[in-house]
Amino acid sequence: MGVRVNGTVAAGWESVREEFEAFVAFEAHSPEAQLAVHHEGRRVVDLWAGEDTDGDTLSGVYSITKGAAHLVVALLVQDGVLEWDRPVSSDWPEFTGDGKERLTLRGLISHQSGLINTAEGFDYEEMADDALIAARLAGQKPFWEPGKGYGYHAFVIGALTGEVVRRATGRSIQEVYEERLRAPYGLDLYLGLPAAEEGRWKPVLEMLPTPEQASALAEPLPELLAVAFNAHREPPMDLISYANHPRTRELGPASAGGIGSARGIAAMYAAAISEVDGRAPLLEAETAAEVARLHTPGPDLVTSEPDHFGLGFKQLPTVGPRAFGHSGAAGALGYADPDTSIAYAYTRRRFGFPGGTAPENERLTAAVLKVARGL
Repeated sequence: MGVRVNGTVAAGWESVREEFEAFVAFEAHSPEAQLAVHHEGRRVVDLWAGEDTDGDTLSGVYSITKGAAHLVVALLVQDGVLEWDRPVSSDWPEFTGDGKERLTLRGLISHQSGLINTAEGFDYEEMADDALIAARLAGQKPFWEPGKGYGYHAFVIGALTGEVVRRATGRSIQEVYEERLRAPYGLDLYLGLPAAEEGRWKPVLEMLPTPEQASALAEPLPELLAVAFNAHREPPMDLISYANHPRTRELGPASAGGIGSARGIAAMYAAAISEVDGRAPLLEAETAAEVARLHTPGPDLVTSEPDHFGLGFKQLPTVGPRAFGHSGAAGALGYADPDTSIAYAYTRRRFGFPGGTAPENERLTAAVLKVARGL
């Protein structure tokens, strides 16, 4: 359909634009996508494609939000305010019972608590409220013994880790993110969209599957996957309705409620590992290595994915052994790779099939890393 690619690339990065153009040319429906890449702290790729998307467009980025929230946690550990191996209950006394009192922050942030949801789930208003989620989960019986397995806490992990941050600092994880990261670096990635930025927000768009894809989507979800994605309610939570809900935009729940652009995501990961505008990298090398290190060998009890998490970030073996980042349900991906000094972000407003990291990220990442390694 000839969707036009707009934006710029620095000299030497033209092959990344060519890969982006090739992907867009074969899409049956406009992905409404953005791609931004920083190398050694400097933006070298700034591209977008779509009928109603430009480089400034903001939209729901789902679990990309976890990367922002858990960069906050990593900074607080680095500062000595939090400790990876301190029991969660030391900061949050109500977090007890059924083995929860033995779980450390390290175990919590690597999705080992078993508190993937409540038995009854949450409605859209409740799912936007991290404090409410945390209060209910503190007394919930885990779906497995804490620390004895791990599984993706898709819509609640940021509420749990955020409550630890709130108890230790007196500030919400959203407030600390705004003060330490978003405002100082001018990031177009918000955990709570200001009213002044609403004019740049555009909704996540529905998936347009083929008949074969639609048939696959109609299959029932495995039990724990349904619980983790709040689909065990009647009616099940719709992911697109969640991202576009006004309370999600307003409150910015730390698991999956962020609103942003590829520019904002890439700039955040660049600040994490690179010198930016004369500022030292946010993360010391030791901290960056620890959050990237595999903490969950074996299969994820919710998604069945193997070797899934570091500390708050996903494992990214196809990028590099020290890379860390997170995907987003509509197809987005953001990450930092200290070995190549790359910070990468891809977003799409058109929900891709089957959800999760969109397959085009493999080709785009390969193109980016080829240039970076050549330099």
